[in-house]
Amino acid sequence: MPDYYTKWKNNIRFYYFIKFTLNVYSMLFSLVGLCVLCVGLYAEVERQKNRTLEGVFLAPAVVLILLGLVMFTVSLVGMVGSLRDNRTLLHMFLCVLCALLALQALGLIIALIFEKKTSALFHKTIQEGIKHYYDDLDFKNILDYVQRKFSCCGGDQYSDWAVNQYHFCNGTGPLACGVPYTCCVGHKVGEVVNTLCGYQTLKEQREVLDGIIHVRGCIHAVNLWMGDNIGATIGLCCAVGLPQLLGILLSCVFWNLLVEMSESEDMVDFKILKRAGYKYSELDLDGAGWCLCLPRDGGYLPVPDSEPDTWAPDVTFVDVDQVKIQEPILHSIPETKMSASNIGVDEVDSHA
Repeated sequence: MPDYYTKWKNNIRFYYFIKFTLNVYSMLFSLVGLCVLCVGLYAEVERQKNRTLEGVFLAPAVVLILLGLVMFTVSLVGMVGSLRDNRTLLHMFLCVLCALLALQALGLIIALIFEKKTSALFHKTIQEGIKHYYDDLDFKNILDYVQRKFSCCGGDQYSDWAVNQYHFCNGTGPLACGVPYTCCVGHKVGEVVNTLCGYQTLKEQREVLDGIIHVRGCIHAVNLWMGDNIGATIGLCCAVGLPQLLGILLSCVFWNLLVEMSESEDMVDFKILKRAGYKYSELDLDGAGWCLCLPRDGGYLPVPDSEPDTWAPDVTFVDVDQVKIQEPILHSIPETKMSASNIGVDEVDSHA
């Protein structure tokens, strides 16, 4: 299995597949981020005309602008890095994706562990929005949709509407001490909606309001829906996390490929070419494509028959032949002494 994987990884088609898959992935998310950014800017321009809601996180337009800006910037870095085989940009893209995914996972874990504090934070935020319910159309439309969809009223309970200047019980208008009609129990299809169905409901107890308005708060209603529809909840989390995980996987594999290619023996060191006086204006880029990033058989840089001395650092070579010749001389010294001593013995024997 490892040999097959290595052979498959070293194939040029695998390089093409990872490169352009990551490029298409980044390009799609950059386009989505750009669209979200444009929608957020348009909504913010419209919101500024009648701006009364000062909280940043209460304004959906600001959230869309931040989300679109982050998506577009990060995806653009990944797209350029994959297109130009730039390891620095790819490493930056990989680190940012890992950081964003880790922050989202950490936020989800903290929200689950500190559920009461998280609910209190959401309650405070929704109450701040209810104060300006009729002044900020974006928040109004979102809250009306949530109240109809999840059959709820207010943040923690229906009495949260008492903080609105048009609904608190000391008022004199027709909405005083009441709730919006989106809090009312669902009507039949085709029936005329009574916009004053929540009239004077804030004075009554929960038991009396059964069948008239929804008394449960939207925070509890959403939590109950997520618990009852665990499959949809997991699917929503996967829809947010899996695309980011795919980007991390693709960028990690492609970055490792580029690192291995840069460490291979047949890579060209452009600094050495520059010292050698090579002119890139004379380079033939036929076959590189519009992105100037497609490889070509034989490469684009000329390979000379004999490389000049300036292409590589000076290396001190050792004369191997001289070493081999010196070895028998060293070993022959004791043999010479022994032969000389033997000659002396023979001469003494002969004279004797």
